[in-house]
Amino acid sequence: MKHTGSDLFIRPIRAGDDAALAALVRSSLKRHGLDIPGTAYFDACLDKLSDYYSLRPDKRAYFVLTDGQNVLGGIGIAELDEIPSCAEMQKLYIDTRVQGRRLSYKLIGCAEAKARELGYKRMYLETHTRLAAAIHVYESCGYKSTKPPAFAVHGAMDRFYIKEIS
Repeated sequence: MKHTGSDLFIRPIRAGDDAALAALVRSSLKRHGLDIPGTAYFDACLDKLSDYYSLRPDKRAYFVLTDGQNVLGGIGIAELDEIPSCAEMQKLYIDTRVQGRRLSYKLIGCAEAKARELGYKRMYLETHTRLAAAIHVYESCGYKSTKPPAFAVHGAMDRFYIKEIS
């Protein structure tokens, strides 16, 4: 468990986190008008994220932001076979109650460190223009805009980023 320097901690996902994470992802996407097909809102594995990430611990990881009792955010990484040595950053969400505390930066740092540990050299992500705060965070962390790839995972996303992490 990693202390964030506040009353919050970052730790690996547990099965008991699944329902809270799914609700957080869906409420965030709905708030931005992105509760539509082609977004994580309809991902088949969203209700069982712990299962998805535990299937390939050599390639995937998910970290949860918690106050010890409540899930307040999270971030995942998983293999992206279409780009050599590249992980996809997945499902970075922060509860509105703790937004504005730079916690996204801490979660991204945690995800990048794990990606390097797993041997990845790059991180890729997909987002949407409506998520302006997220785009600001990604760009502040050194992610560079890239053209839409043919393999885009979420068809409704319209912004794509990549970063060298090695």
